[in-house]
Amino acid sequence: MKVLVVVDMQNDFIGGSLGTGEAVSIVPGVVEEIEKFEGKVIATRDTHGPDYLDTAEGKKLPVVHCVKGTKGWELRREVEEAVMSRADSLIIDKPSFGSVELGEYVKKLDQTEETVEEITLIGLCTDICVISNALLLKAYLPEAAVRVKASCCAGVTPESHMQALEAMKMCQIDIQ
Repeated sequence: MKVLVVVDMQNDFIGGSLGTGEAVSIVPGVVEEIEKFEGKVIATRDTHGPDYLDTAEGKKLPVVHCVKGTKGWELRREVEEAVMSRADSLIIDKPSFGSVELGEYVKKLDQTEETVEEITLIGLCTDICVISNALLLKAYLPEAAVRVKASCCAGVTPESHMQALEAMKMCQIDIQ
């Protein structure tokens, strides 16, 4: 089985409070990858409460973003449409950079449905949530090929995007 993980393609990371031009530029490629992917598609949503600034993350990154129920928390419209048009899709809300729920879900797929041979990650931000989930998935399924499609990812900065890709290579994650 092949799995595509679409990481945090949310309004706040694209054109909102933490948006970048690089994030905007990957949207068409992300939609195309979702539409042509042959396998299971899982999207994640960074999810915070109204007390975000009082959390450990909020104290280090004091920019309110992805508060559940807000426009910024929602997946970018065309990304959500592509994900939801598939019968085999799932959206997982995650309260932190890496999603334990995602790891457990993919491991359960591997054990109960069909061997997960390949996991591809795309989305935002390469240097925070993409790298966190790629490493987490590699830990949950060490024999699966974990890949990151670099052209369908964007980091906080172009430099940190490249640094994250290099770090993932060192951890046996294939960069495409």
